[in-house]
Amino acid sequence: MRDAYADTGSRRDHNRDRPAGMKLLVVEDDPLHAQFMLDSVSAALPEVTEMTHVDTGHQGVSEACQGQYPAVVLDLQIPGQNGVEVARNIWARQPATRILFWTNYADEAYLRGILRIVPAQSAYGYILKTASTSRLHLALRAVMIEGQIMVDPGVHRFQVRASATRDGLTDSEHNVLIDLAIGMTDKGIAQRRAMSVRSVQNRLLSIYQKLEVEEDDQGLVNKRARAVYRALVTRTINVETMIAAARALELWLEQRDQ
Repeated sequence: MRDAYADTGSRRDHNRDRPAGMKLLVVEDDPLHAQFMLDSVSAALPEVTEMTHVDTGHQGVSEACQGQYPAVVLDLQIPGQNGVEVARNIWARQPATRILFWTNYADEAYLRGILRIVPAQSAYGYILKTASTSRLHLALRAVMIEGQIMVDPGVHRFQVRASATRDGLTDSEHNVLIDLAIGMTDKGIAQRRAMSVRSVQNRLLSIYQKLEVEEDDQGLVNKRARAVYRALVTRTINVETMIAAARALELWLEQRDQ
């Protein structure tokens, strides 16, 4: 569904009586959340004169790129593609696009995914839907108008932990954890990540320690499965990340067999 918000009589006209300015796209599948965001943009950003709403990831990529939107508000859990995949596709074509991620989830997995793909020339923000209206307005202006990077305090603690390698996983360890979670063997991980089996095993030992997977002398607990459980509980990974990783694995296996 695509809504450009011209005046219909029953819906508030978000584009009328504004000076010439910028365009903004909202990608959100929940109608109430979408309307709230449109109202918030209307109140916080008088510079925005044209707003469009779509409710699937595929529509978000298509609309953002065809319409050359400089600013996008993006839910992380939407039908078709998750928000990180949508952002990756938009930034691949329009690296200067400013994106505000607006979500219910304070997950390290989402933040890691964003940090891996954000272009150097783009501003971005990550704000929770539980944030106050004033904080949301601040985030909108900081990212869309001032070109700043703004991360919600509820998410920032994950960013701090991820950057502290003594307590958080390194990028290499995180990759190994994701591969483990989707069922790969040490040998398979080594081949996919271009490292030795010994290096994979050393990273697994570090992962077990950082995720507090305890030793089981009686052999009653599978450490690999326990590590995946701990990673899910601590939001180091999430289901969407695993689904995206499984798709990437299928492509890698196909290319490898060619």
